[in-house]
Amino acid sequence: MTSYAAAGVDIEAGDRAVELMKTRVARSRRPEVLDDASGFAGLFDASAFLRYKRPLLATSTDGVGTKVMLAQRLGKHDTIGIDLVGMVVDDLVVCGAEPLFMTDYIACGKVVPERIADIVGGVAEGCRLAGCALVGGETAEHPGAMGPDEYDLAGAGTGVVEASEMLGPHRVTPGDIVLGLASSGIHSNGYSLVRHIVATAGLDLEQDVPELGRTLGEELLEPTRVYSLDCLALARETEVHAMAHITGGGLAANLARSLPPTADALLDRDSWTPPPIFQVLAGHGGVPQEEMDRTFNLGVGMCAIVSEADADRALALLEERNLPAWVLGQIVPGTGRAVFR
Repeated sequence: MTSYAAAGVDIEAGDRAVELMKTRVARSRRPEVLDDASGFAGLFDASAFLRYKRPLLATSTDGVGTKVMLAQRLGKHDTIGIDLVGMVVDDLVVCGAEPLFMTDYIACGKVVPERIADIVGGVAEGCRLAGCALVGGETAEHPGAMGPDEYDLAGAGTGVVEASEMLGPHRVTPGDIVLGLASSGIHSNGYSLVRHIVATAGLDLEQDVPELGRTLGEELLEPTRVYSLDCLALARETEVHAMAHITGGGLAANLARSLPPTADALLDRDSWTPPPIFQVLAGHGGVPQEEMDRTFNLGVGMCAIVSEADADRALALLEERNLPAWVLGQIVPGTGRAVFR
């Protein structure tokens, strides 16, 4: 008998996955979230915007790239969702927007309820860390298009910022200080190069690496740091002019996006030591410094451009929040570039 199940789609498994993830998703709930009895849409009470004079909605969408392939290879699926949230919400906070809610989308070759629940549980935990709500999502089974153990995920987020408080290049002036906010590791960019190095150098993901203090696989799956609450606190309590989320393209290219055409960011490469994983990859892969610079964050996951007068206070606040940060450089007259001195 021909059926949807015979074609490879298991509706009952999908229903079980939903039941397994409900408790984890509930942990990300915000007071503004309302229940839609039909379950077809996520609802958010927009009356919260009445306290704004001119609320601007910000939106971002992203995925986690080929890092999912390492999660699949190692059979660890409960942190890749945190990576997804970090990639989305930390783009929102660059303009000063508070992340409000997210939705996710998972495509897979076969719905394994426990695996899907782990993935979505990670998304929910990331939302909790970011202070936003996971209000909905979709899991799609694509037999034939993907293998039974393959999946990919993407997400979209929405935030809000008062128009007069929006951060960006228009606020940056010579004399401002560039702060580097430490990454938790590679985050979620450059994994095609990572996988190439692992394959060509014959590296064992389950082998302990002395420089890392754990296995290579554990290091490579370290979740992306979620900065949103720290960055919002920084913007609320100090004079922040702009931020930059350091993702694909590396430090210089992403920081340049937050500069006006009349200023440069002069960065001190000696102000920090990249985490050991980057030396391990460069050494085994024979990757030149220029390529490392434009592929990886090298230990700087976010930059904040603050007024010179508030730099010490900003560093003290980040220290109180247990987020390592340091003076990375200074804004000088220029042409909109970020350069190392």
